[in-house]
Amino acid sequence: MEPLLNAITIVSLAVIVLVLLSLRRAHIRVEYSMSWLGAALTLLILSRWPSLLERGMSWLGLGNDPASALVLLIVCLLFVVSYRFSIVISRLKDANIALAQKVAMLEFRIRALDEEQQTGSSS
Repeated sequence: MEPLLNAITIVSLAVIVLVLLSLRRAHIRVEYSMSWLGAALTLLILSRWPSLLERGMSWLGLGNDPASALVLLIVCLLFVVSYRFSIVISRLKDANIALAQKVAMLEFRIRALDEEQQTGSSS
């Protein structure tokens, strides 16, 4: 169990450092980084304090293997983060569609004004 918990600790620290560096370089926005930081901190805390993990396991009735429970938690956290990003992507897609429609209407209006101006100046 200890090697798996140590590996999860290292991965958690790596994710935290990666997210913070990405924030510093403006590769990721703050509101999106919070999900990753929260997940990584949760895993870091649980991998360093197995007693918390064991209490959670007994509360959920998962048996006596903290490493398996931690892997299950990792999968659940990834589902939550992925779901959150799916919502964000859906909103962005809707906003892009609305923006494309507005641009098309503006282009139509500009062409109409150009044609109107050309016919008015040629008369």
